[in-house]
Amino acid sequence: MPSFAVRPAAFADAPAICELLNTIDELEIGRPETDLHEVQADLKQVEADLARNSWLAHDEEGKLVAYGLLWDDSGAERIDIDHYVLPDQQVAGARLFELMERRAAEKAAANGAERAVVHLHLNSSPTLDLALLEGRGWRRVRRYQVMTREVSEATDPTPPALPGLTLRTCEAEADRRLAHRLTEATMADHFDHQPRTYEQWLLDLDAERLDWSLIWIATLAGRDVGVLLSRDDRQAMAWIRTIGVLAEARGRGIAGHLLRHAFAVYAARGRDTAGLGVDVQNATGALRLYEAHGMRQHYAVDTWENTLGVAP
Repeated sequence: MPSFAVRPAAFADAPAICELLNTIDELEIGRPETDLHEVQADLKQVEADLARNSWLAHDEEGKLVAYGLLWDDSGAERIDIDHYVLPDQQVAGARLFELMERRAAEKAAANGAERAVVHLHLNSSPTLDLALLEGRGWRRVRRYQVMTREVSEATDPTPPALPGLTLRTCEAEADRRLAHRLTEATMADHFDHQPRTYEQWLLDLDAERLDWSLIWIATLAGRDVGVLLSRDDRQAMAWIRTIGVLAEARGRGIAGHLLRHAFAVYAARGRDTAGLGVDVQNATGALRLYEAHGMRQHYAVDTWENTLGVAP
């Protein structure tokens, strides 16, 4: 049986973690798509508490073979984890699960919860042995698609204006705070959404690196009704993080207009691909909207859930 050593991660481990994640990307989706700054953003999250909520497993030669990170956005029973393991290192992967589940139960107990409801996102065909996961009581509860579309200046000109609708960017602090409020309001009923303060939201966005000219607020007849959050610092593609429209303004083509506007801006910047993630059971019809605009599945991601008891 292969041996391995486990220790907490440190910020300086980001390059090794990024290399591991890109190796797993190549195995799961055919090409590396993880950027170093994404790993660094995860590691510097306040909630991460690396000394207690991160794990690295190295083999006898010092090679990183598995990585885990745990965070607590809910302050209650919901705990989130990330878990990555090379396919020939399932023993190390199982050990990290043991440690992560134990820590999740501790966090939930510290929050005053009677149980820990732990969520994990995995590629639909992961390097992790799913029998290991299922044997520990985990089950799939949701599926997401990462969707992509080619963009170009020839195919994606600036869309015609919608009557009464204007868009503005978020360089001003007041508009940044408004973008946060609109995000919270439009995402509140979505599966797995956890409310975030403005300060927490900025950390989630890695705001120090964010180009605020790629965040747009949609205003209809003088009322702010929608928001699109995007970024252009991923090597693989431009990325749309969120499109949200208030319930009372839906059905008027605002989300589609925001999407087409984003395509046009990316194309003008010289990008050739745009991507986003979508819950396939989204009640607002987001999947149909994206398909209608030419987006297609790049790969699928499953949300897995496990409910753990906690010590009194």
